[in-house]
Amino acid sequence: MTEGRLLVPLYVHPAEDPAAWQALTRVPSLLYGVVLNVADGPGATRDPAFAAVAGALRAVGVRVLGYLDSAYGTRPHQLVIEELRRHINWYGIDGVFLDQAGAEADLLPYYRALAEEARGHGAGPVVFNPGTHPDPGYAAVADLLVTFEGDWPTYLTAAVPSWTAEYPPTRFCHLVHGVPDGLCDLAAGTARTRRAEVHCAVPGGGANPWAALPPAVRRGTT
Repeated sequence: MTEGRLLVPLYVHPAEDPAAWQALTRVPSLLYGVVLNVADGPGATRDPAFAAVAGALRAVGVRVLGYLDSAYGTRPHQLVIEELRRHINWYGIDGVFLDQAGAEADLLPYYRALAEEARGHGAGPVVFNPGTHPDPGYAAVADLLVTFEGDWPTYLTAAVPSWTAEYPPTRFCHLVHGVPDGLCDLAAGTARTRRAEVHCAVPGGGANPWAALPPAVRRGTT
């Protein structure tokens, strides 16, 4: 698998934007991975269109990460694992993207158990997305931590706690949306200066900003 810098959460059905999914298959060297979000999870039934794009990505060496909603530690463990198994059986995922992850120290046992079970099913890397800097203990559990998810104005003033220096930048990711035209490269550079080697910056906004690709994918370079 590749070790690129871009983690792309492309939250659009392949039938609605087939060109975007095809573009991802042309830039495997740029990609850390692509998040497969069928219906805030794997969905109730297998979707052939998502299965096809997952297979196309994996065929060129791109990690496919199954989207799982942990609802800030409130969803029953077994329910999340059932969805993990569906992702594996239907889409052949490589790893997991645990969205709405908790950030508090008292939730660490819940997330540690999910990570261990995911790896036990052969799903790795394990990505947690609290969208903010969590308790430092999460960095020892996840393979990748999304420590920022939000819009560009908020990102401009976001702070980075000192404990992140204890880990390599490859362990952190920033997801930024609503980036003004022409500034996505600046956002990517800002992520790297803030010790987040993995990133995704898109111009999209509104209810689903992640229906847009980062410009670097469109042009084939970071």
